Amino acid sequence: MMRITLIGLLAIAAGCAQVPQAPSPEAKAQLAPSGTLRVAVLTSNPIIGAKDGSGELKGTTVDLGRALAGRAGVPARMIEYAAIPKLMEDASANAWDVAVMAIDPARRALVDFAPAHLAADGFLTILVPQGSPARTMADFDQPGMRVAAVKNAAPLMILERTLKNARVVAADNENAAFALMRDGQAEGYAQNRFMLRARAQTLPGSRLLDDAFSGLQVAFALPKSRPAAAQYVAAFVRDAKASGAVQRAIDAAGLASEVRVAPAE
Repeated sequence: MMRITLIGLLAIAAGCAQVPQAPSPEAKAQLAPSGTLRVAVLTSNPIIGAKDGSGELKGTTVDLGRALAGRAGVPARMIEYAAIPKLMEDASANAWDVAVMAIDPARRALVDFAPAHLAADGFLTILVPQGSPARTMADFDQPGMRVAAVKNAAPLMILERTLKNARVVAADNENAAFALMRDGQAEGYAQNRFMLRARAQTLPGSRLLDDAFSGLQVAFALPKSRPAAAQYVAAFVRDAKASGAVQRAIDAAGLASEVRVAPAE
């Protein structure tokens, strides 16, 4: 198993190594001001990051973050974030250098995005409990309906902009958001289909809505005021997509049926 994982990581690194240009001194200083690339890894969303049986961080962000650090000629340090609110709070606290998150206009005041490297259509939807009459988003978006979602997470921000009648109930983390629905304090729980299918297995009779309220685009993000580093990461992402490195990271994470490489911008 370790040999297979190692081969996968070497393949990802090899693909990214096809990008020849080293960063300028300015870009390198902005990308890793401490001399080490600090990669924030959100483990509450398996599309972005997770932990293996030994507690080691793994996933698309870890693989591509290490490849980015290797290309820039600096060591990488992975920093786990169990929930998005703390990760976003730390964006202005010099706690991390790059992170991966869903692209959302509400986040652009805090971070600059590289081009998306992961994408999925119709990926964000709502889990409803047994007995719910709602089958579609139109059914759900009615007066008196409440949907639980995590503070600062993409589902919450999108639903706050798009719901006309139902309202969003904010929670601190995914477990708390799910509990709001399970305990009857919300009529639904919003997240991506991959995560909701796993949650549904723990709540008999629950099911996903038949449609979705949004697709998903995921990208590297950098704290504001690092323009040279942002350009460098954007170039890295474009070439990592073209070389197949992003697809190999998706495959290594077992996500080929869930997300795809985002199209070139």
